Amino acid sequence: MRSTVLASEGLRDSRSRAPKVPMAGALKARKQPRQRRSRALVAAIIEGAARVFDREGFAATTNRIASEAGVSIGSLYQYFPNKESLLLALAERHLEQGQRQLEAAVARAREAEEVEALFRCFVEAIVDAHRRHPRMHQVLEEVSPRTPELIARARELKRIMQRELAAQLRRLRPELDQVERKAALLTSAIPAAIHDDIGERRDAAMVDELVALCIRYLGEP
Repeated sequence: MRSTVLASEGLRDSRSRAPKVPMAGALKARKQPRQRRSRALVAAIIEGAARVFDREGFAATTNRIASEAGVSIGSLYQYFPNKESLLLALAERHLEQGQRQLEAAVARAREAEEVEALFRCFVEAIVDAHRRHPRMHQVLEEVSPRTPELIARARELKRIMQRELAAQLRRLRPELDQVERKAALLTSAIPAAIHDDIGERRDAAMVDELVALCIRYLGEP
């Protein structure tokens, strides 16, 4: 399994691959939703963008996104000046969802009684994070703007997973050496393997295969 510089729930910090980030003003929402109705409108636009990017990739137009969301193009532009700002909103949503799933995975991992169950907690969480809109996640991976705040949040999720994985490996496999190094490699390799298969099957067989790979990497107890 290959490693990546950053792969938490969906974003990698790979500066050689990352596109140039537009100026901050070009990414910033033009208007912040204050009332429940406007917040619902923004949520509809973001979800519409996810569906259209999932079908059409980054070639999708803002007109198609507005139509999918059931809003006028003028309403869309009140909140999002361009496609990049929509991708940034999607990336932020993805990280928020990923954080919730990681927190749940950590709670389950602390109750795991064997290594297989431990790995299954994290693999299932990451697979679930990418189950909906798989092509949209590929667009995020390839062309989403990388702001310093977004990169910092993604790195923190990676640190949490690595720290918890190392702690539970010590608990379940106290004889293991170089636990931190192994946990670091697995923390990068598991999301990378899922990203490599983006758009393919995301079922129990895929989870089983990844869990088996992780166990083989550790070797026999």
